[in-house]
Amino acid sequence: MRGCSDVRVEYRVGAELSPAAQSVWGKSRGLEDSWLPLWRHLADSWAVAGRLWDEWLPAPVKRAISAGLPGGDSDGRLLLSWLAGVHDIGKATPAFAFQVQPLADRMRLCGLSFDSRVEADRRLAPHATAGQAILGEWLVRDFGWSWADSLPFTVVVGGHHGIPPRDRDLVAVRERRFLTGDEEWRNVQEELLAWMTDVAGVGDRLRDWGNVALGQQAQVLLTGAVVVSDWIASNEEFFPVDCSTDPNRLDWAWGELDLPSPWRAVPEAVHDEDLVAKRFGLPSGTVAYPVQRAAMETARQLPEGGIMIVEAPMGDGKTEAALAAVEILAARFGAGGCFMALPTRATSDAMLVRGLDWLDRLPDADEEPGARDVVLAHGKATFNPDYESLLYRGRTSAIGMDEGPGVELAVHRWLASRKKVLLSSFVIGTIDQLLFLTLKSRCVVLRHLGLAGKVVVIDEAHAYDVHMSQYLDRALEWLGAYGVPVVVLSATLPARRRKEMLAAHDTGRLGRARRTPVDPYVGLDGDIGYPVIISSGIDRVPTVRTSATSGRDVTASVTTMPDGVEELANLLRAELVDGGCVLVVRNTVARVQETATELRRLLGPEVPVTVAHSRFMALDRAAKDRWLRDTFGPKGERPSCHVVVASQVAEQSLDVDFDLLVTDLAPVDLVLQRMGRLHRHQRVRPARLTRPRCVITGADWSTTPPAPVPGSTAVYGQWALLRSAAVLWPHVEEGKPVRLPADIPRLVQAAYGDGIVGPPAWNAAIERAREVADDKHDRQRQAADVFRIGQVAPAGEPLLNWLHGSIGDADKGSDDAKGRGHVRADSTESLEVILLIRRDGQLYTPDWLQRDAGREVPTHCEPDWRLAKAVARCTLPLPQTMTHGGSIDRVITELEHRNNLVAWRPSSWLGGELVLDMDDDLSAHIAGFDLRYHPQDGLTVAKRV
Repeated sequence: MRGCSDVRVEYRVGAELSPAAQSVWGKSRGLEDSWLPLWRHLADSWAVAGRLWDEWLPAPVKRAISAGLPGGDSDGRLLLSWLAGVHDIGKATPAFAFQVQPLADRMRLCGLSFDSRVEADRRLAPHATAGQAILGEWLVRDFGWSWADSLPFTVVVGGHHGIPPRDRDLVAVRERRFLTGDEEWRNVQEELLAWMTDVAGVGDRLRDWGNVALGQQAQVLLTGAVVVSDWIASNEEFFPVDCSTDPNRLDWAWGELDLPSPWRAVPEAVHDEDLVAKRFGLPSGTVAYPVQRAAMETARQLPEGGIMIVEAPMGDGKTEAALAAVEILAARFGAGGCFMALPTRATSDAMLVRGLDWLDRLPDADEEPGARDVVLAHGKATFNPDYESLLYRGRTSAIGMDEGPGVELAVHRWLASRKKVLLSSFVIGTIDQLLFLTLKSRCVVLRHLGLAGKVVVIDEAHAYDVHMSQYLDRALEWLGAYGVPVVVLSATLPARRRKEMLAAHDTGRLGRARRTPVDPYVGLDGDIGYPVIISSGIDRVPTVRTSATSGRDVTASVTTMPDGVEELANLLRAELVDGGCVLVVRNTVARVQETATELRRLLGPEVPVTVAHSRFMALDRAAKDRWLRDTFGPKGERPSCHVVVASQVAEQSLDVDFDLLVTDLAPVDLVLQRMGRLHRHQRVRPARLTRPRCVITGADWSTTPPAPVPGSTAVYGQWALLRSAAVLWPHVEEGKPVRLPADIPRLVQAAYGDGIVGPPAWNAAIERAREVADDKHDRQRQAADVFRIGQVAPAGEPLLNWLHGSIGDADKGSDDAKGRGHVRADSTESLEVILLIRRDGQLYTPDWLQRDAGREVPTHCEPDWRLAKAVARCTLPLPQTMTHGGSIDRVITELEHRNNLVAWRPSSWLGGELVLDMDDDLSAHIAGFDLRYHPQDGLTVAKRV
């Protein structure tokens, strides 16, 4: 087999092509003397693809590509390299070559003609689609393939610009032969195809491959790998536009690119009891929690490409359990990295620190370990100081420090762009990055390529609503089809969601099941024990393993309180006489701000009140999140008396601790999650707060049934709120405390089950609310189907039409806003702006920034890179009240009219951004709304009457 090291053959053969074939151009700067021959670009792409296979693609990706090919891995390498080598054959057409007239004239001198109709119709034959048609017809004509059998292979060529063609696109090309050329053109196309087939050494394989039903998994991954090969070979930094025959061309380019090798995990010869302490920097002799040991045991027995769902209480070390499982699974199945998906930017930022600490202590299979590439994947990642440090300076791990330098942790510059972010080995990011896997969008194949070789961890799985769950389940199906091990973490899941997630992953892993008289997941209904790990079985019958808790039990009393800030202030006066730290959780940002304002007035300066929510400028939000962790975390020095009024940001993946909890009525799993912030750490508590207590407000408890406040109903729906109140009601009425974690599964399964709960007088209202919820959920499912890719089709089904109805670039914009708008349809924040201060007709950065404060920002030209970066850190989300319905168009129009920023368009930091200019009082009036901003309290919005 010819290898990528044989680059001398590749460059010598190019000179043996006919003058007509050598005249076809592949890359051009639009100048007659600055162009790259097509044959050279094809040869570069072929060589890069082989090197990608040998040194960069993880073993699971190679297995998925090679599955079904008669020669296994050897065939997989040959097929990928050959497809990369012919991917641009559609450029050898009049429709493409016509674009640069001096180069087209050169081709005319070599006997290649251009029909007069080409100029008007050439857009009907984009070179990727034309290339698929040309390649398919050549396989039919010269190798005896059927047209249908060729499609799963040729669609890789047709889709190498990110979207596979539709059937009708191919028909349009084949019906207009003048766009792909006459006999002279066809001779050149066949010459180039035959030449590359010889260079790649696949001539004898093509006849065998014609009988292969190539799976859609392989088609997607091949397309993604060809896209990467093409992008590398097209980068002039690595492959200059010249006709050099330097035999070291590939080696030099590969060295400059310096792609990191995939992670090669090694089985650790350490007992499970010691592994957790060793990996997470715990004192020697620290014993792993039972759920952590159970997770490691499950990981060692999990079938290849299986899924495990870890349900355990807050504070029982689920994150450490997941990372320990990742290490075991990667060593067993050859995964080349890990992706950790979290619900929010804040939780992703917090996980980055923990993830880096884990990587610092991770051994490597290589005797001379190189760099491990790490990426924080969300739209505001560069605002994270830990990640920024990694971007510019890198970081060396602790492994091997006694013997010499350790593994370098760094961000690879070429992989760090939005479309390529999941190609890095270790990725920590928001759940959106995983959900984008199933969104019909350009270059989604790169997300598939990036995830197919990893172990995937999904944290806080209970935090995703019905709409997001549709995308998540489809993602699980595709991950199962690729053989990706998945670890799902949750405090607890309703039985229905357990079954849906397992069924989705099994559908991909095992194929679509025939109907059977017995539900293989029936054993997951109801209370199956807790903590519990549910994992894939050899067939569709899952395995259930329970474990003991960590022993960090909390028994909290539950009471209710009328909704009203005065009542809340009276409660706090009474409870904080000896000091203490209280968490007040509101279900909307507006309620957070209103509550904090009134509490400050009523309690006075003796009781400090701080807010935490999502409607802050990016830098202020990051500082707020760090303050929460540093102050109320396990190592924090808490103030003697403090009240934090927070939105849902306080309930997810934050290791913080409070003496008293006051929470709006919310779905029961979220109430329990919030209760997990009570007495979480070992501390000396004030005398009145020595016992954990949860006070539930945000509803009128005097009605039958209770009436949640309108804001909560808008966020969660009445059914989930009433069911939550119903299962908690006995604890309120009878004074029976909630035991965490013992009562978690009982309460959650009762609230989300079909049984009757609550006092009989509530039943009719709960049933009406259920009908409304079912209707809404049906609409959410239908909405998700519009832009969600299909299920994994049977082998041999081509990817034609796969992304029909694509939204375009899901990751276009400053924060992947277009894609987020589809996968988070119920998001309360839907438009971001940049907050700047206007003085005397000029724009300035806010005065409270730590760096570049109060700097004038030019609007007549592009700001310098440092200032542009500082300005980009001032992004601020606007609430849904300003963007729902037709309001968003008015808001955008007014902001564009106020600030003409055409000069910013070339800026990678600021191009296309909207600016919200405020006066020195930090107020503005936009589209009928009054806006005010405060660095400590965030953005407040009031609609003018």
